[in-house]
Amino acid sequence: MEKEQNQNLEDKDNTEAMPETTIQDTKDKQEIKEEPKEKSFEEKILELEDKLARTFAEMENQRRRFEKEKDEAFEYGGFSFAKEALGLLDNLERSKQILKNDETLKNTDALKKTLEHFDIINKDMISIFSKNNIKPIDSLNKKLDPNLHQAMMEIEDNNKEPGTIVQEIQKGFTIKDRLLRPSLVGVSKKNENKSEKNVENNEDSDNK
Repeated sequence: MEKEQNQNLEDKDNTEAMPETTIQDTKDKQEIKEEPKEKSFEEKILELEDKLARTFAEMENQRRRFEKEKDEAFEYGGFSFAKEALGLLDNLERSKQILKNDETLKNTDALKKTLEHFDIINKDMISIFSKNNIKPIDSLNKKLDPNLHQAMMEIEDNNKEPGTIVQEIQKGFTIKDRLLRPSLVGVSKKNENKSEKNVENNEDSDNK
C-alpha cells in the first residue's frame, strides 16, 4: 500500500515538473486537430450565386464572340475569292488593249465584234460583282483619297488642281464597307516651268 502511494506521488511530481512549453505545444496540437468551422447556409447561397453569375457572364461573352465571327464569315467569307476574281477583269481589259494595238486587226469588222463581246462580258461581270456588294471605286477627276487610291505617277496638268486623279491605271473595288483593292492612279501636278514663267510675266506687267 505504501509502495502504491509512493508511485502516485512520483507521477504527480513528474506532471508538475513538465515544462510550460511542452504543455502549450500539446494544447496547440489539440487545437489543430479541431475541424474547421462549417459555412453557414447563407454563406453557401452567396457563394453559389457568385459562381452562377460568373458562369453566365462567361457564356454571354462567348455567345457575342460567336455571333461576331459568324456575321463576319457570312459578310466577308468571299473576300479572298472576290479579290482573285478581279484578275479576270484585268485580263479582259489587257486583252482588249492588245487587240486594239494589233495593226493587222485595226479597222476590221472582226475586231469591232470582238470588242463588243468583251464589253458585254465586262458589264455582266460588273453586274454580278455589284449584286454581291462588290463595287468599283469612282476615281477619275476625284481628289486623291489614300483610303481608296494609290498614286503611281504624277502627270503635269495646269488645268486641274494638284492631286486630282487624271488617269486610272487599274480600277479599285470595295466589298461592302471594306476596301477590296485600291485604285492605281495618276494624279495631276502643276508644270513648274510654266508656273515660273507666269509669275515672271505677272511681275513684268506690274513693273510696267
